[in-house]
Amino acid sequence: MNLNSKLTAIVTGGASGLGEGTVRFLASKGVKVGIFDMNQDRGSLIAKEVGGVFCQVDVSKSDSVMSGFSTARAALGQERIFVNCAGIGGGMKTASRNRKTGGIRAHDAEFYTNIININLIGTFLCASQSAAGMMSLKPTEPDGERGVIINTASVAAQDGQIGQVAYAASKGGILSMALPMARDLAHEGIRVNTILPGFFETPIYSQMKPEVKESLQAHLQFPTRFGTIEEYAKVAAFMIENVYINGEYLRADAAARMTPR
Repeated sequence: MNLNSKLTAIVTGGASGLGEGTVRFLASKGVKVGIFDMNQDRGSLIAKEVGGVFCQVDVSKSDSVMSGFSTARAALGQERIFVNCAGIGGGMKTASRNRKTGGIRAHDAEFYTNIININLIGTFLCASQSAAGMMSLKPTEPDGERGVIINTASVAAQDGQIGQVAYAASKGGILSMALPMARDLAHEGIRVNTILPGFFETPIYSQMKPEVKESLQAHLQFPTRFGTIEEYAKVAAFMIENVYINGEYLRADAAARMTPR
């Protein structure tokens, strides 16, 4: 699927970070882009800059997701490209001990559920709704392709660190969905792939203390820097344009392998 002005894409989490990078890259190729995000001010600004449409969407809520698709499709037409970038982080051990008081507590259930709802369930709700819409399209030549879905997991899906049990579970679930989802949609000409990013220059990492960021960079092999949001977008573009890439995942991580801490 060659990127061009005849195509429509929707990107979740498109108002910042990896999502914003993807929105801007696709728009630079002429693609009409819908942005799903909770940040209305930032999302509306980016949509105006790229000539797209912003929809305030909570990806963890089915009604909000369906409303977002309805709005975006009314303005731009049915998407053939869907990229899931919305997500949150956070750390907490399965159980922990307060070394000062000797108290012990289990992982907070609400904290765990919130990460699963946004990262994993949100990804699934959006991908399944997009797939249903793509099935209404006429297939393109020569392979009969109707669309492509790209989900964003994380290297934590494979290398989860101490305190990442909730986050790693959410991202591992996204990774595990890739192949069965691709198989579900194969006869409809809809491809599904997954990106596992490592450390990228996003708002989450830009707020870190310099010493924390330096410790993370020590895991990187080459190049020894954080990735740019455009580099993530180029991975997504590769998966969109190469029709033979289906049911696959790709680590974009400068050969980093995470240690327990």
